[in-house]
Amino acid sequence: MRPADIPPTELPNPRSARLDALSPRDAAALLIGEEAEAAAALRDRAGAAAEIAVWAAGSIGRGGRLIYVGAGTSGRLGVLDAVECVPTFRTDPREVVGIIAGGPAALTRAIEGAEDNEEDGRAQVRAIDVDARDTVVGIAACGKTPFVLAALREAKARGARTALVTAGAPPPDESLDALVLLPSGPEVLTGSTRLKAGTATKIVLNAISTTAMICLGKVYRNLMVDLRPTNSKLRARAVRLVGDLAGADAGAARAALEASQWRVKVAVVALRKGMAAGNAARLLAEHGGFLGKALGEVP
Repeated sequence: MRPADIPPTELPNPRSARLDALSPRDAAALLIGEEAEAAAALRDRAGAAAEIAVWAAGSIGRGGRLIYVGAGTSGRLGVLDAVECVPTFRTDPREVVGIIAGGPAALTRAIEGAEDNEEDGRAQVRAIDVDARDTVVGIAACGKTPFVLAALREAKARGARTALVTAGAPPPDESLDALVLLPSGPEVLTGSTRLKAGTATKIVLNAISTTAMICLGKVYRNLMVDLRPTNSKLRARAVRLVGDLAGADAGAARAALEASQWRVKVAVVALRKGMAAGNAARLLAEHGGFLGKALGEVP
C-alpha cells in the first residue's frame, strides 16, 4: 500500500523493475513501448482538451491570450508549444505565451527550488497583466507544483479561465475551471516525468493549441494556410500551398505571395477570385479569416 500523497508518477513501474539489467535494445524497446501506451490512453481526454481549446480561441479572438504555466520539463513544453504557434499559425508572439518557473534562464538549465516558489508564480502572472480575456493552462506532472498552483490561483483571481494538465493527483482547487488528467502511470525510470508524462503532456498541448487555431480559421482542410514563411523551407511550402489551392504554377503563386506580403490565404483568394491582394484581404476579413468561407465553399 502506498501513502495517498505519493503521485502516480513517483510509483515504481513493475515492468521496468530490472531496467539496469536489460540490453540496450531491450531497454530502448521498453521505453518506446511504454510511451506508446501512454499516448494511446489519452484518447478519452479529447473532450477536456477541446473545451480548453475553445476557451483559448475565444480568448485570442477577443484580444486575450492562451498562457501556459509550468516548471522544469512542464514549463519548457509550454514554452515550446507557444513559440511554435508563431511560424505555424502566424500568431502574434503575445497571443500564445509560456511562463516557466525561474524565468527564461530555466529554459536551458535547472533552477534549484524554482518550482516551489509560489510568489514567483503569482509575480509572473501579475507581470504579464493576466485578465478576464485570458485562458491560463497550468502544467504540472505531479499535480501539486507550488509555482503552478499559485499562478493559477492568481490568474483566477484576475478573472481568467484556468485549467490544469497533470499526470498526478492534484488537491481539490476551486481556482480550476478544467482538469486534464494524463493516464501515463508510473515511469520506466521511476519519477522521471520527462518520459511518459512529458510525452502525454506534449500531445495534449498539441491538441489544445492546434484545435484553437482551427477554431480561429488558421487551418484550411488539413493545411497550415496561415503559416509565417520565415525561411526557405517555409517559403517553398507557401508556394506549393498557393499553387495547389489556386491551380497556379510556381511563378504565379510566388508573385501572388509577394503581392500579398507572403500571406497564403490572401494569395489564394486573390488568384481564385481574380482580385487584387488588398481586396482579397478585405474579403477574408469579412469572413473572419476563414479561407473556405471567403472562397464560398462553406456557408
